[in-house]
Amino acid sequence: MTADGQFEAGIPQELSLGIEALGLSVAEAQQRQLLSYMALIQKWNKVYNLTALRSPQEILTHHLLDSLSSITPLCRYLAKNAKSIDSKTELLDVGSGGGLPGVVIAICCPNVSVTCVDTVSKKAAFVQQVAASLKLSNLRGVHARVESLTGPFDVICSRAFASLPDFVNWSAGALSNEGVWMAMKGKLPDPEMAALPSFAEVFHVEQLQVPGLAADRCMVWMKKPATLSTEVSAT
Repeated sequence: MTADGQFEAGIPQELSLGIEALGLSVAEAQQRQLLSYMALIQKWNKVYNLTALRSPQEILTHHLLDSLSSITPLCRYLAKNAKSIDSKTELLDVGSGGGLPGVVIAICCPNVSVTCVDTVSKKAAFVQQVAASLKLSNLRGVHARVESLTGPFDVICSRAFASLPDFVNWSAGALSNEGVWMAMKGKLPDPEMAALPSFAEVFHVEQLQVPGLAADRCMVWMKKPATLSTEVSAT
């Protein structure tokens, strides 16, 4: 990032190429918001301790593009399971930190109302600052423990947050009966899936390909069993 707060010319191009590689359709205005979000992370990282990564290239690949890999699966699920055309999906991002993937989802999916929750107050405050700076009316940051939230949320997501059993145990009270958990993980977490409590079951797992990132990435979808909730279709 240059002294005046602008990124070098290569970063916007790499973001655009990454979006294309992911098969996403992201408007130029939204891409500018993503770049502005990166700039805010760079500007306030030392104050809020948002990420150990420092270079724009690392933040782009390991954070933005990684978070963007969740958009197609999420939109596919919502298209098949939308409550109604006019209804707004309520999504909770657990352990969101500086807003990943929640801020990215809020930018790319205006019809999704995103709540980013974190136990660190300054990180929740940063998300609030992002929402104000980027004029994202569908985004809010909340300083709380997820166990204290009641929702109900249609989708509860996490990225590099905790084990699957801990994730669903801590957030179960906030999930609607017909809602789903969406967990972004590294390697396929077979032991974690086997240890899930009886009120959560895996109904879909998919591999994620992140441009420029060689590490294994996958998404694990979970829901309450049909005996406890209305059956939902797989993505």
